[in-house]
Amino acid sequence: MNPTPSIEHPDVVLIGSGVMSANLGALLKKLQPELKIQVYEVTEELAQESSHGWNNLGTGHAGICELSYTPHREKDGTVKVQKAIDIFEQFERTLQFWAHAVAEGMVDKPSDFINPLPHISFVHGEEQVAYLKARYAGLSAHHFFREMEFSTDPKVIQSWAPLLMEGRGNVPVAATKMEGGTDVNFGAISRKLLQWLERQPNCAIARSHRVVDLNRTADGWEVVAKDLKTGQTKTTRTNFVFVGAGGGSLPLLQKSGIAESRGLGGFPIGGQWLVCEKPEIVERHQAKVYGQALGAAPTMAVPHLDTRYLDGKKTLLFGPFAAWTTKFLHRKGSRMDLMGSIRPHNLATLVKVGIHNLDLVRYLVQQGTQSMADRMEVLHVFYPAAKAEDWKLIDAGIRVQAIKKTDGEAGIVHYGTEVITNPEKTISALLGASPGASVSVSIVLEVIQTCFPHLLSSPEGKARMKAMIPTFALDLQAPDQAATYRELHNKAMATLNLA
Repeated sequence: MNPTPSIEHPDVVLIGSGVMSANLGALLKKLQPELKIQVYEVTEELAQESSHGWNNLGTGHAGICELSYTPHREKDGTVKVQKAIDIFEQFERTLQFWAHAVAEGMVDKPSDFINPLPHISFVHGEEQVAYLKARYAGLSAHHFFREMEFSTDPKVIQSWAPLLMEGRGNVPVAATKMEGGTDVNFGAISRKLLQWLERQPNCAIARSHRVVDLNRTADGWEVVAKDLKTGQTKTTRTNFVFVGAGGGSLPLLQKSGIAESRGLGGFPIGGQWLVCEKPEIVERHQAKVYGQALGAAPTMAVPHLDTRYLDGKKTLLFGPFAAWTTKFLHRKGSRMDLMGSIRPHNLATLVKVGIHNLDLVRYLVQQGTQSMADRMEVLHVFYPAAKAEDWKLIDAGIRVQAIKKTDGEAGIVHYGTEVITNPEKTISALLGASPGASVSVSIVLEVIQTCFPHLLSSPEGKARMKAMIPTFALDLQAPDQAATYRELHNKAMATLNLA
């Protein structure tokens, strides 16, 4: 480990120690080993905000079970599935890089951060059964999803996930199931990658350091960071800044003053889980089960009943339940974050969003005032026989929904992660929500291609990237790539002990 948390004149500064910074730092250092990289993290421990295992869904988002990526049937009765196919391919790049990291000894014990788990979509009612059947028809026609199963037989669904059918009445039900899904502890993989990075020459991580200002220079940036233990500030000059600070990204992007930050706003949404640790119940469920969004719920609040592997223990989570908050960060946020993010250039956008999303505002207020009985009523949609005494409520993380102008109108970015980069290619920031963490390698690969194209322009650079991500520059969606996809996928799954 580097004895000092500070690197003089680093080539790259990474703000935040979550899964985005971790993957970008590792990829850059492998592509160009002589790069000097400085990480600033506001908490004492790494990956404690959005990437922390208890603060996110833990789903390896591959479009398998997440109905929000394929929300409805078209007039002709079909379901558009391209979004799910795209996300599957993006997550595949993440799997490929993490398998490389394991094979090369960069990280150890893959079961610490990823475990195999079937992914199930579950619906009830005739209309939703017809929808899921059409979704299955669209997905199973593609080679990514050929192993997907569909059933309307209660006995089959009970064999897949017994809790779903226990105590359920005589209503039409349907489910799809696919082996090969995963449960991911994004905090664990982030820490492993960053600990590897910290062991490399000319790399350092400054913990308990809050970046308080970003000032543009002729050839890059001055990054002003405050040591939260001593109160001292230090200014670091760098060529490139990556803002991967989760809910803290928007305020930092605003401090940068770049034109691309104008008009952007953020809408924080807190989260809560119902947790069951009763062994006789936990052991009867072995899947991630997603349903449809309820009413005005944002896509990040689509309900699901999940097996989770956290802190070396198997648990059962249901949720998330949304909650009203004005903080942008769970641990190191302030109740003044939302007010502090308001600027003259985004005020109109925020007001318009508030006016046109009153259902969402009411939903958040309603969610925050729910009783345990109200939450159990939602759980009963998935697990009719659930008893309140077997579950407890815990707080989860905070997501900041990006708000931006779209075609002259204000809109909330309900899913997707957006990369904001200035024309000089000296700063990039990430805004957005699901499926961000799962497709983190694809996202930071976009950052590398945009801001560090020279690292991929030579045959040597391309070969290094190909070694880390064998699917790099391949169109795995193409029908003639089905065999190649299967070969590379199976190899990665075996390396990660997911086969």
